[in-house]
Amino acid sequence: MSDHVDGNVLAGPLLELFREDMTTATARCAACGDVSVLATAMVYDAAPGWCVRCHVCGDVLMTFVRAAGRLRVDLRGITALEV
Repeated sequence: MSDHVDGNVLAGPLLELFREDMTTATARCAACGDVSVLATAMVYDAAPGWCVRCHVCGDVLMTFVRAAGRLRVDLRGITALEV
């Protein structure tokens, strides 16, 4: 895997979806149960999207893919999201 950046890079894509800054939202990792703000997540830029991993266990929290003018989001690695 390549080097990652922190979850603050998600501000733009999440703003499109939720219409507010979600980098301060807390998410619970489905794999290890850690509850942290999304800004602490490890984000890998893998065009045409992003892979977001738990900063504790490294499991995938969510993915974002841009295709055909749409943004597709998979949140299966998050069991709870709180704003």
